[in-house]
Amino acid sequence: MRTLILGGARSGKSRLAERMAQESQLAVTYIATAQPQDAEMAQRIAAHRAHRPAHWASIEEPLALAAALQRHAAENHCVLVDCLTLWLTNLLLHPDTAMFERERAALLDILPELPGQIILVSNETGLGIVPLGEITRRYCDEAGWLHQELATRCERVLLTVAGIPLTLKGT
Repeated sequence: MRTLILGGARSGKSRLAERMAQESQLAVTYIATAQPQDAEMAQRIAAHRAHRPAHWASIEEPLALAAALQRHAAENHCVLVDCLTLWLTNLLLHPDTAMFERERAALLDILPELPGQIILVSNETGLGIVPLGEITRRYCDEAGWLHQELATRCERVLLTVAGIPLTLKGT
């Protein structure tokens, strides 16, 4: 089962994903994509770490997400990825401009083949105004296209609003 959880900032998407992983009663590997580029982000990462159960395996992978998923996905196992839009940002800002296309394609190719339960968390950025800057517009476009592609490859897609999950696809 592959689940994509979308939502705005502070919508409850990470909390929902963590609850779903916990309720699966499977061993859980948490793949974090954030990088502590500043003190505020380091505090956010620390808060997320403190909230997770201590018995979950944690992997920090800001770029090679498909490879990490391939290494850790297994039958009777749950892999939670938080979050895809931070991963997308890491790739868009990487000096190797070809890395974005390679890693995006690798994720989309491997996702349908992964065993076990996969939970993907991502920010829905397409509900607001069109940004003024070129990189920000590209980020929103790429996130929207990525979400569309992932939604076709996931059995379940949820949107969280005010902590309430809304089912877009699946049960």
